Amino acid sequence: MTTYLIKNAKIVNEGTIFEGDVLIENEYIKEIAESISPKSSNCILIDAEGSYLIPGAIDDQVHFREPGLTHKANIESESKAAVAGGITSFIEQPNTVPNAVTQELLEQKYQIAADTSYANYSFMMGGTNDNLEEVLKTNPRNVAGIKLFLGSSTGNMLVDDQKTLEKIFSSTKMLIAVHCEDETTIKENLAKYKEEFGDAIPVNKHHLIRSAEACYISSSKAIELAKKTGARLHVFHLSTAKEMELFTNKIPLEEKQITAEVCVHHLWFTNKDYDTKGSLIKWNPAVKTEEDKEALWKALLDDRIDVIATDHAPHTLEEKSHLYTSCPSGAPMVQHAVVAMFETYLKGKISIEKIVEKMCHNPAKIFKIEKRGFIKEGYYADLAIVNTHLPWVVKKENILYKCGWSPLEGTNFKSRITHTFVNGKLVYSNGKLKNVKAGKRLLFEQN
Repeated sequence: MTTYLIKNAKIVNEGTIFEGDVLIENEYIKEIAESISPKSSNCILIDAEGSYLIPGAIDDQVHFREPGLTHKANIESESKAAVAGGITSFIEQPNTVPNAVTQELLEQKYQIAADTSYANYSFMMGGTNDNLEEVLKTNPRNVAGIKLFLGSSTGNMLVDDQKTLEKIFSSTKMLIAVHCEDETTIKENLAKYKEEFGDAIPVNKHHLIRSAEACYISSSKAIELAKKTGARLHVFHLSTAKEMELFTNKIPLEEKQITAEVCVHHLWFTNKDYDTKGSLIKWNPAVKTEEDKEALWKALLDDRIDVIATDHAPHTLEEKSHLYTSCPSGAPMVQHAVVAMFETYLKGKISIEKIVEKMCHNPAKIFKIEKRGFIKEGYYADLAIVNTHLPWVVKKENILYKCGWSPLEGTNFKSRITHTFVNGKLVYSNGKLKNVKAGKRLLFEQN
C-alpha cells in the first residue's frame, strides 16, 4: 500500500485557504491537519510549500470523441490531457458515433473508459425525439444525467418536438442538461450571410449567425418548461448578457432546480479575437462581445452562474481550415482550463476560493457526485497542486491533445499544475504523465 503525505500546502476548500498537510492512504484522504508525521517508511513525501492544494476539478461537459470520431481524440488521450491540467473527473456528452441514445451504446462507452481512462468518468444519456423509453431506463446511481440538444445537434440528437420535450422533462427526476440555441433563428441568420458570402462567410460573423437572440429564445423556453414540469435543469455553456436575467442567486445552490454553467472560452475570448484566432475559436454557442463576456463574469461572481466547465471539443487542424459552412465548431481546453482560471485570479478577476467553488465543489453538488469535489477526510483523493510561480508558454511540444493544437497556443501562463492525484494515485508529476489509468466510474446520490 502506497501512501502519500503532502506537506506545507495552502489547502483550498469550502471558501477558506489554510496551510497544512494531507495524508493519502489507498484511494482516500486519510487525514488533514496542520502538521502530520509520516506513519510508515514507504510513505512518499511531497513538499508543496508555496503551492495551492485544490480538489481535482470536475469538468461537467466534454466531448472526447470516442467511439466513432477517434481521428480527433479518444478517451485515453484526452483524459491524459485532463489530468495534466488538474481535471480529475469528466462528464462526457452523447454525440459520439453512434450517438449514445440506447442503454447498450451508453454502456459501451463506459467499458472503453474503464479500460483506458486516466481520470474519473461519467457519460450522459442522450435524448432524441423518439427514445423516451430508453431514456427512462437510465440508472441515476451511475449515470450523470440526460443530455438534450435544443440546437446545434449531431446526428439525430436535435430534440425539437415540444410534446417529446415535455414528456422527458416531466418523466424523469434525473438532471437534464441542455444545449440551448434556437435552430430557426440560426437558419434564418445563416441564409442571410450565405446569400452575401456563399460558403466563405467570415468567421467574425459567427456570433451574429448563432446570435444572442438564438440563445435567449432557446434557454428561456427550456427554463419555462422546467418550471412548468418541476424538472431538474442544468443549462450548459451560457454565452450572453441577456440570458443572465434568467438565473438567480437568491437561494442556496442546494435548493436550486435550475442551474447554470459558463465555459472558460466565453470568459477568455470575445468576438474581437476572431481577427487573430479565426476558426480556432469557432464554438457553439459562439464567443460573443466584450459586453457579453463582462456580464458572464458578473453573473459568475455573484452566483447566478454556478459552474465553470470547458466544453472540450477537439477537431483536427485540417477540419478547422475548411470554409465557414463546413468548418466544425469546438476546440480543446481540458489541459489549460484550470491554469487559465488561475491566470484570471492573478489579474484580480476572481479569487482562488471562487475558482475551486465553481470548478470543484459546485459540479459535485449539482450532479450529487459521491465523495468527490472537496478536500475532506474520507473523500476520494482527487487532488491537484498548483504553483503560481512557475511560468510557461503553451507550445505544440507541450500540448497533449490528440489533435495537437490549442486556441491558447502562445499564451504565457504564470501558474502550473505540478501534481495530480486520481483516487489516491499520482498520475501526473512535474510535467510527466505516469502510466496509471486510475479513473473510476463516478457514482451519484440522485433521488
